[in-house]
Amino acid sequence: MPSITFVSFDGATRTVQAPVGATAMEVAVRNSVPGIDADCGGACACATCHVYVDEAWRTAVGEPTSMEEDMLDFASDVRPTSRLSCQIKITESLDGLVLHTPERQG
Repeated sequence: MPSITFVSFDGATRTVQAPVGATAMEVAVRNSVPGIDADCGGACACATCHVYVDEAWRTAVGEPTSMEEDMLDFASDVRPTSRLSCQIKITESLDGLVLHTPERQG
C-alpha cells in the first residue's frame, strides 16, 4: 500500500498508508491529519483541503483541472504547487508522496 507523508506548516510530519483509489483528502481525514478540514467532503466545492505538493512530486501528481483551479481561488496563500487534496487520486506510482499543509485553510 502506498504511503503519503503530510508535512505541517511547522515542520511536523505524519506518514500514513494510502489505499490505491482513495484521494489524498480521504486518507488525511481517516488519519486525522491536522490542517485538512475537508468541509465539502471531497466534492471539489471548497478549498479546505488545500495542500502544496512537494516539488519532487509535482510532475507525478500532475496539474490541477480548471474546476480545481477555480476552487483554489478561495484558498489562502496559493502557490504554483497548490492542489486540492480531494483531487489527488492515490496510485501505486505515488508511493512516498509528500504533501505540505498550509498554515490555515481558506
